[in-house]
Amino acid sequence: MEVLFNADDFGLTKGVNDGIIEAFVNGVVGSATLMMNGLAVEDAVAAAKHHPRLKVGIHLVLTWGKALCPDLKQIVDKEGTFLLRSNFRETTVPDLKETEKEWRTQLEAFLSTGLPLHHIDSHHHIHGWEPLKELTLRLAEDYRVPVRFAESLRCHPDHLLTDVLWTDFYGQGITRQIFDHLPRVPTGKVEVMTHPAFVDTELQANSSYNELRDLEREILCSLEIPDWVTLL
Repeated sequence: MEVLFNADDFGLTKGVNDGIIEAFVNGVVGSATLMMNGLAVEDAVAAAKHHPRLKVGIHLVLTWGKALCPDLKQIVDKEGTFLLRSNFRETTVPDLKETEKEWRTQLEAFLSTGLPLHHIDSHHHIHGWEPLKELTLRLAEDYRVPVRFAESLRCHPDHLLTDVLWTDFYGQGITRQIFDHLPRVPTGKVEVMTHPAFVDTELQANSSYNELRDLEREILCSLEIPDWVTLL
């Protein structure tokens, strides 16, 4: 089985960046996805360039922080902060033209760093929201990269990074026995979503999911790889 451990939220804070690099250098993390509106993007880009074997994708954002595009009206408030939050499925669909404009702005900002774009995913999995499905597929085609698995995209396997996304390594599901669970996934290529970090004050102020990131980092740096697993 091929397994890709991806670290989300690269660029969110310095502590997140340091935790991701630690889990890459001394652990099983093989890729990370960069939030272009994070608080420590420049530091993340520098770290990625210092570790060129780390595959870096983009973590498209529509539910946290400020937009990068300056002339939006419908999807941000008067300060430029996104209106949607993690409960976006309970709200009305955002303006699709503005969403595409913002996401393309984020993608172009990523490309301007000089890092090769490995794949696309998103904060709170919003790229898999049914109303945004066609936009997600269009971006994957235009930028010629795969996207993170989502149920809404299952019928488009040629666009997917892996056959399945494993989201259980999170919160109460964090475990040192993760490889005992992965064989239950009926596929040959799995992405494991992770959030390693050294918890800093900025992370505590900007994410409700904070202290457990330190435990994720510690476990990801101590796993023994079974012989039936090939890390991607």
